[in-house]
Amino acid sequence: MNTEIIENIILEQYPGVLETLLRDHTTQKNIFWATNDYEHLGEGYKYNNQILIELITGNNGKIVMPRVKKDKILQQNRSKKMAEVFTPSWVCNAQNNLIDNAWFGRENIFNTEIKENNGNSTWKVNQEKITFPKHKTWQDYIKDTRLEITCGEAPYITSRYDTTTGEFIPIKNRIGLLDRKLRIINENVNTSGEWLKAAQIAYKNIYAFEWHGDNLLLARISMLITFIENYQYKFGKKPVLKSINYIAYIISWNVWQMDGIKGVIPNSCGYKIETRVNLFGEIKIKKTKCVGCQKNDIFRHNGIYCLIKDWTSGKKIRFIDLMKGYIK
Repeated sequence: MNTEIIENIILEQYPGVLETLLRDHTTQKNIFWATNDYEHLGEGYKYNNQILIELITGNNGKIVMPRVKKDKILQQNRSKKMAEVFTPSWVCNAQNNLIDNAWFGRENIFNTEIKENNGNSTWKVNQEKITFPKHKTWQDYIKDTRLEITCGEAPYITSRYDTTTGEFIPIKNRIGLLDRKLRIINENVNTSGEWLKAAQIAYKNIYAFEWHGDNLLLARISMLITFIENYQYKFGKKPVLKSINYIAYIISWNVWQMDGIKGVIPNSCGYKIETRVNLFGEIKIKKTKCVGCQKNDIFRHNGIYCLIKDWTSGKKIRFIDLMKGYIK
């Protein structure tokens, strides 16, 4: 699969997987558009409409496209309205390297950053098997939790393609947070069963959230294809459908739709309406604004707080509850 992600391929080759990738576990519905960019297409494409399979497959298979393939005016509008900015892969690499420098206690673990004569930057991959510091193992690395906020198409998580140029990046040259975990697994695991278990752990420890439904879907699809590509790279064949669908299920929990400022489903805050009848039979309606929005208090919104899954306990938890003690 190339950088032009086509939902028809997933629908035809992997039955049931696209349904999983469209699921929102907080609302128990599909993710929704959360943008007016598609409303000109008619019924089903308005801001609050759920993204349904029939709206993005068949003749509609090219409606949801990576940003680099979108109309330039549309790109500019998204940047102005929602501060949507997509980061070049070399910047993602440099920032991801800082995380690994701290974790490993040394530099140039996965690659070395290079400044080219034309002013651009790139990287040279470290071809040697990654070694680990004392008291840390490769299992510790894949279990270490990573989060990409306002993830867009998730370029920090998986660098299948450069989101600013559309250029495809081969597996061995990828620099995303998930790409690095999968490289470690590829270097340390040789049996299919053990590889799948390790990959599931890696995916359960990668999180991201995004406002726009189209970007969220693209991020989820990229992460899924990354799984398929790495398994094929390692074993010369595609994983079975059951394994693919389980990874899709993990992704659908860990990469979710959220207003990152409020911790709720986008635009779910509103007026709380109370209807009361007094002793004279008169009906009085009281409208109360969202306190969280008024006071800029993330813990007091009346919108739908987003749920994520604690894979250790198997329990659902509110994302904002992880922030208690960090935000006052």
